[in-house]
Amino acid sequence: MTDKLRFEMKGSTALLTIDNPSTNTWDEDNLAALEELIGHLNKDLNCYSLVITGQGGGFFSAGADLNLFADGDADHARVMADKFHGAFQALTRFRGVSIAAINGFAMGGGLECALACDIRIAEQHAVMALPEATVGLLPCGLGTQHLPWLVGEGWAKRIILCGERVSADTALNIGLIGEVVDKSQSLNKALQLAEMTGHQSPTSISACKRLIMAARTGNIESALPLERDEFVGLFSTADQKEGVNAFLEKRNPIWKNA
Repeated sequence: MTDKLRFEMKGSTALLTIDNPSTNTWDEDNLAALEELIGHLNKDLNCYSLVITGQGGGFFSAGADLNLFADGDADHARVMADKFHGAFQALTRFRGVSIAAINGFAMGGGLECALACDIRIAEQHAVMALPEATVGLLPCGLGTQHLPWLVGEGWAKRIILCGERVSADTALNIGLIGEVVDKSQSLNKALQLAEMTGHQSPTSISACKRLIMAARTGNIESALPLERDEFVGLFSTADQKEGVNAFLEKRNPIWKNA
């Protein structure tokens, strides 16, 4: 781990805070730490959800530290591209529910981090952009793929090709985020949503998430058999038996995440 990515557990929720002053940039240290941490969280049966936010109220994350690319070294660019892919792919594939609490500017790799999450909450003053082409680069943290899936090709091209920055209200209107909250309230809202996932069966959540994500790479005809298989597969889990019997016995379930 690294001090540039702080971590604590709040009940069944992992809280990650990007803390790399002054703009919470991503570099080799915190990207590697993010990928490694999610690997551990995926094995932690007591972890159902993940919330990620930025330290302070100015920046969620300004993305990559451009000093890393100033020398024009293509070999180092490959290393960093692999780091971004590894970290944000791990975040996308996190077993539980991931929520980005966007508490300020989310630029470049900062927005790509949020795009890799399942749910995005933004504060009223937040601004989001993928401005890489402005400096002769392109989004290499899955942004060219995640953004058009969420907002459609038209808005993705405006944001990526035209360098358009979007406000929280615009982001809400185009489906980039799910909710706008007042300043300093994104973390509270994200933690509230994360707590709600604790009432759901974690094995069911994982299966549902796999099915939802399958829509991005296949078609409905190929996904429908997977839906039935995932449903039947839940009957080999302890959580399925616990959930049904808890309902019938009119009590709260005690999940095992197994």
